[in-house]
Amino acid sequence: MNSDKIKNSVVAEIDARRDQLWKLSRKIHDNPELGFKEVKAAEWLTQYLEDNGFSVESGICDLPTAFRATYGKGSPTIALLAEYDALPEMGHACGHNLIGVSAVGAAVAAKQAVDKFGGSVVVLGTPAEELYGGKVTMAERGAFDNLDAAMLVHPGTHDAATTEALACHGITVEFFGKAAHAASRPQAGINALEAMIQSFNGINSLRQHIHPRARIHGIITNGGQAANVVPDHTAGVFLVRAADDAYLDVLKKRVLDCFAGAATATGARLEYKWDEVRYGTLLNNLTLAKAFTRNMQALGRRMQMYDPDKSFGSTDFGNVSQLVPGIHPSVAIAPPGDIVVHSPQFAAAAASESAQKGLFDAAGALAMTVVDLISDADLMAKVKTEFYRSQPGKPSGAAGRK
Repeated sequence: MNSDKIKNSVVAEIDARRDQLWKLSRKIHDNPELGFKEVKAAEWLTQYLEDNGFSVESGICDLPTAFRATYGKGSPTIALLAEYDALPEMGHACGHNLIGVSAVGAAVAAKQAVDKFGGSVVVLGTPAEELYGGKVTMAERGAFDNLDAAMLVHPGTHDAATTEALACHGITVEFFGKAAHAASRPQAGINALEAMIQSFNGINSLRQHIHPRARIHGIITNGGQAANVVPDHTAGVFLVRAADDAYLDVLKKRVLDCFAGAATATGARLEYKWDEVRYGTLLNNLTLAKAFTRNMQALGRRMQMYDPDKSFGSTDFGNVSQLVPGIHPSVAIAPPGDIVVHSPQFAAAAASESAQKGLFDAAGALAMTVVDLISDADLMAKVKTEFYRSQPGKPSGAAGRK
């Protein structure tokens, strides 16, 4: 049986499991769980994989809702990444119920390709993408070592084979001043709120002189307690984003200078802490993206290589893409313009008829791309060559291997 026949067979396998997969997706959608608390979703996904012949390790990387499910032995080892966490108040407004089930459905269908050509397929359950960047922690703890490629399909409003995601680092800022009566003794106070406001003004001025694809945004989480008291404490949270990691380092220093300048100007004391998790920029492996595009188009879905909206978010998959060749394509489940990701409307779309089609197309194209990678040594070599060329100074060898 050649690879084309195997591809037809894996798509037929997914089609035969449509009811099972959609039921599983709806179950996760209707029972949203926040990051690192996805107990039900992780159990349902791993149970499905175990029932279909996968060897499952739960609680990997010392994260209770992370898992690794493996079928086959040896290389190439292709990972399909599952996400299944929800957003506070809005449930699956990012459609992670579809991401998790598309990975599981593709992996089960790809078993027959592993049986024919060898290699292995792995489903990595990656919790807490939304709030905590779970993949960053998993990467630091070795979850993506010894992989040859990693793929994840995200629902969205466009069919695009690549995703542009910015490097991102968050910072928590506090100013400490001195309280005083705002009317009778204002001269005795040190206004911590003024320090925060001046920080915003400094950042607003800085925005005029940064790279077009860089972003800085923040909120005040504590602005004082009473209007007639000079605020002696304020706090805020800010995100700094850039198109590459080197420029992010430059921009972080300039943002910190805004806070330090505000502290000097007002006399308030500055304290700050950068988040433990830092999101890396996403490296799209174009060789892999083109293979995925061909498979999506074979299923009748017109794919573009790039998102026409050029939207810039950040994802913990960026950190993964710097360790192993990867792609993070999107599949449209809602029309562009009318509905945006991270909205109640998108949460509803993630349980719609359009989401069903997106789920099955994503699973089918993922499974077909697994077939390509494990049956075509030349393609796998090209994927790795591109990856190493994108990593100056990295030694040659198998991607992601220690």
